[in-house]
Amino acid sequence: MAMESTGVYWKPIFYVLEDAFTCVLANAAQIAQVPGRKTDVKDCAWIAQLLEHGLVRGSFVPPVPIRELRDLTRYRAALIGEHTRETNRLQKVLEDAGIKLASVASDVLGVSGRAMLDALTQGTHDPDVLADLARGALRRKLPALRQALTGRFRPHHAFLVSQVLAHLDYLDEVIEALSTHLDEVMAPFAEEVSRLDTIPGVNKRTAEVLIAEIGVDMGVFPTAAHLASWAGLCPGNNESAGKHRSGKIRKGNRWLRGALIQAALAGGTRATKGAFAARYRRVMRHRGHKKAVVAVAHAMLVAAYHLLARHTTYQEPGADYYERRHAERVRQRAVQLLERQGYRVTLEPAA
Repeated sequence: MAMESTGVYWKPIFYVLEDAFTCVLANAAQIAQVPGRKTDVKDCAWIAQLLEHGLVRGSFVPPVPIRELRDLTRYRAALIGEHTRETNRLQKVLEDAGIKLASVASDVLGVSGRAMLDALTQGTHDPDVLADLARGALRRKLPALRQALTGRFRPHHAFLVSQVLAHLDYLDEVIEALSTHLDEVMAPFAEEVSRLDTIPGVNKRTAEVLIAEIGVDMGVFPTAAHLASWAGLCPGNNESAGKHRSGKIRKGNRWLRGALIQAALAGGTRATKGAFAARYRRVMRHRGHKKAVVAVAHAMLVAAYHLLARHTTYQEPGADYYERRHAERVRQRAVQLLERQGYRVTLEPAA
């Protein structure tokens, strides 16, 4: 039985029938009807004909435990995004009131910043009193704090800030409860989480997202390249008349891609050692920062595929991995560089 993927409307029917039939979920873009012949009845007949001839390629639908994990990790990501947006709203209100706390304190919602914000909403406007609430290293910046806390904080701002802070507190509670529940639900996959956690840049939360999006059975993806294509972390394939057009990445799983991009930023751009950092530097020199980050994310996904498929842990190949892998290319590049400088180069093997 085949059906077209239409938003979330396919889910109830698919879930009811999957125990009794072999259900195939088809990508709507891959089974498009001939233009001008679009009706629901004709669509059904068309999909049935494609299925009969084996022309419907099924989309990946994970088993029930993985689907439930997806709901939890995606909801947590949505809440974290809302927390970030609410923090930005708080900053806009403070800027409107002339309070420049963010220019001095690295974390406006830290212990010191929160104490100052609570005091502001309760009617304390004296910069000296507010600055004295600073704790730790922030006390070394008292003069700058007094200047930053001198503004025109009116009752209007106090009301808005109090509401935003209350919403942030609520979001913190929900995110904490959700993370605790996720730890319990993720217990059967603790071994897989530990394996993925060995990848540089991938932490426990990122590993949870990986498992929730791709599962632990890599048999559903014939190769790592198939998984990368499904995730949207590979170049597009657009060639006509011998001309290669835009090679931008394909559309794919945005939740998985977002988690891997964050991991790539940690394991590639901010790292100084390791194969991922070396790959970032190699690609960045010729293609720029953004494409280099995507290249590292692709490499991380390929590594995750093999770790889950082979039931092993990540083994760091080293920062010179690409030089060892392409030794001849490295030699040719070095010779060309010297020849451009006016030297005649002859290579002789060392004794």
